[in-house]
Order: sequence, then structure tokens, then C-alpha cells
Amino acid sequence: MSDEPPARGADGPDREANRLGRRVRRYAQVGAGVGGIAARAAATRLFGLDQADAKTARELKAALGGLKGPIMKVAQMLATIPDAVPAEFAAELSELQSSAPPMGWPFVKRRMRAEFGPGWEKRFASFEREAAAAASLGQVHRATSLDGEALAVKLQYPDMQSAVDADLKQLGMIFSIHRRMDRAIDTREIHAEIGERLREELDYQREAAHMRLYADIFRDDARIAVPRVFDDLSTKRLLTMNWLDGIPILSFRDHSLDERNRIAETMFAAWWTPFSSLGVIHGDPHLGNYSVRDDLGINLLDYGCIRIFPPSFVNGVVELYRALETDDRDRAAAAYENWGFGTLSNELVDVLNVWARFIYAPMLDNRVRSVADGISPGEYGRKEAFGVHKRLRELGPVTPPREFVFMDRAAIGLGSVFLHLGAELNFHRLFNEAIEGFDAVELDKRQKAALKKAGVPPVS
Repeated sequence: MSDEPPARGADGPDREANRLGRRVRRYAQVGAGVGGIAARAAATRLFGLDQADAKTARELKAALGGLKGPIMKVAQMLATIPDAVPAEFAAELSELQSSAPPMGWPFVKRRMRAEFGPGWEKRFASFEREAAAAASLGQVHRATSLDGEALAVKLQYPDMQSAVDADLKQLGMIFSIHRRMDRAIDTREIHAEIGERLREELDYQREAAHMRLYADIFRDDARIAVPRVFDDLSTKRLLTMNWLDGIPILSFRDHSLDERNRIAETMFAAWWTPFSSLGVIHGDPHLGNYSVRDDLGINLLDYGCIRIFPPSFVNGVVELYRALETDDRDRAAAAYENWGFGTLSNELVDVLNVWARFIYAPMLDNRVRSVADGISPGEYGRKEAFGVHKRLRELGPVTPPREFVFMDRAAIGLGSVFLHLGAELNFHRLFNEAIEGFDAVELDKRQKAALKKAGVPPVS
């Protein structure tokens, strides 16, 4: 199928018919592989977490592994949200990102020609045919600018808009099955949040604005490098930035504790500084989105999944920390209500506090420690999540605010990085330094100014 888009500004019945046709084909692709598995899952309550089957988990991975686009991205998300799927599913789905085969040179030529015209190669001194990296929504090629600078050129896969529409429909069906079997959590807001973020990830101009935002945040922190966007070599479906040399974080697992701690402390700053100062997080915790420089600084990569929170939500994060610090149930309840939790009984507040104490545990403990002593990266958070889920079945249904999807996902992902590194830090000191003097009104002013400067659409 050709990747060539209609002429700029073209619209009308033909274009809509083509998009509908692509959605129908996508339904068939996803449904054929996942439909039978989902039916068996419903029958055996796999999504209800009462029972899991390793064979079914492998079948689901195989069904999704050949598909590019959002359905694989969703699978990766579910693998990083504790208790969203059984452990067997999480283990299989977590491998999907690295198994995505790249598109070949014919696709690359079509995409580059569609974005820049037939003379596109003259814009580069060199352009490598083989992809340097491939993921769920696009792939990256190494290139060289006419001035001799090393570049990373990110190309979006074809028909991603149609794939998003089709795959979100499939996800809605899966969540609907889940709600009928397990009424602990109402997943409708989760579905809405995932859909909104996925649609944002298709807009590379928005991602370029996110990079400008992060570059400004860390302009005075030499430990954290953000790619520089080449606007004249970028479009809505193609993003060109300077190439940042680094090696995978996991390559440092056998290095000295001092080196591992330095990397972990920089990762803490890369995540918490944007959140506490501007209400922004890097919402994709996959280890491939970070690399380490020779000086042990961090390259922070891939800005498609950036979550911008209203200042009131950030204030709730700080308020809940203070409530847990002083064992103040009323203050905790107020923080949950501020986030949008409704009908909060004392019992429900206590259950929510179990999960909150797990998330905040390293920051509440004023000593040097690992993020979760004695817990393996693959099991991080699952025991606590299972206990909370069990109680919510009795007290629910609970509708988590949509902001929690990427807040929890990123927090667990960051914790997993610390576990992989075996880092030992005083997280209490680092966190309190980050929130010192926090003021929601001032954050609101800073956020509006920073988003406007970077060209990022304001938070809705």
C-alpha cells in the first residue's frame, strides 16, 4: 500500500473513503490475532487477574509482535502499569518494543519524497538506508547535515492516524470486557487518556515543541542533554534532530556503585525537575529512551509522550506527600478529592494510601537506600498493586483521574531504572529539594510562560 499522502489541502469523500478502508483493514489485522485471545481471556478471567496462562501470554505477544503502531504502544503501556495485566502477560509484552522490525528502503524513499519532494536527498550530506532504531510508531535513521553534523531522522510509519482510530476501538472493547468481569476500577478515563496521548504522539511538530521546552528547562544543567530540532528538516510526520552519542543505561549495571548512583541521581533530576517546576513529565519510561554519555550525563530521548498537568494536580502530589509524612488522613482525602476522586469513604482513603505509601516510600524514608529493597525490577509494585486491587473489588468501582495513567506509569518506570542500576540514594533529600518552596500559583505562571515560549499548546 502506498504511503503517498493526498496533495496538501486535499480533502473530501475520496480521502475519507481511503481512511475508512485503512481502518477496516486495521480492524481485521488486530482482530484476527487478538480477538480469539481476548475471548479466552474473558472466559478465564485473565484480565481479572485471577488466573494467567503463559501460553496465552506468548500467543498475545506473537499476535501483536507483527503489528506496528498504537496497539503495540498500548501493549507496552500495559506492561509497565502494575496489575494492569498478569505478570506472565507483562513479561511477554515488555519485549515488544525491541522486536519491532523496521520498514525497508522503499518506504523510506516514499516518506522522504512525500515530505520534501523528489530532491530530498540533496538536503543531506549523507543518509543511511538501514534504520538505526525501530519502535512502535516510527523508526530512526542516521544522517549528516550539509554542515557535517550528525543527525537522527525520525520517520513516522504509514497510515498511523487510521491505525490509532482502529486500535483505540479495539482497546475500548478490551476495557469493556474488563469492566464486566472486574468492577474494581472503571477504565473509561484510562481509555480516554491513552487515546489523547497517542494522538499527540503522531504530531511531530508537537514533539519538536516538547524538545524546545525540555531544552529550556535543562539549559543550565550540563548533566542532561536534549536533542536540538532542525526545523527546516522537520514536518508533522518527520522529525530531524542532532544525534546524541551514548550507551544503554543497563550497560552500567556492573559499574561501581558511585557511577551507578550518579546516573540515578541525574535520572531523578530529569524526571522530577520538570514536574515540580512546570508540571511536566516524560511519560515513556522505556529504557531505550535514555542513554548515558562518557561523562555519565544522560541523553533524554523521544518526546512524543509528554504529559502536562494542571498546577492543581501537581499541588495534590505535594499535598499527599505532606499528608503521608504526618499521617494526616483528612489532608490525604483532600488531595484525592482535589484530583477528582469522588465518594471517598475512610476505608477507600486507607486503600488508596496503601498504593500512595508504596509510590512515596523512598521519599518518605530519610536515609540512603535502594528504591525498593529486595524487589526485582519485573515485580516492582505488583504485590502492592494486587493487594490494593483486591480491596477495590470490595469497595469499588473507583474511577481514577486520567492524569494517573502516565503519572503512575512514569513513576514505576523510573523506579525500575533505579532497581536495574542497583542505585542507593537519599531519595527523601532529593525529593524535598525538588519541592522546596513549592507554590501552585507560581507554577501556573511559569508553566504558561514556558509553554508559550516553546510553542506547546496550553494544558486543557
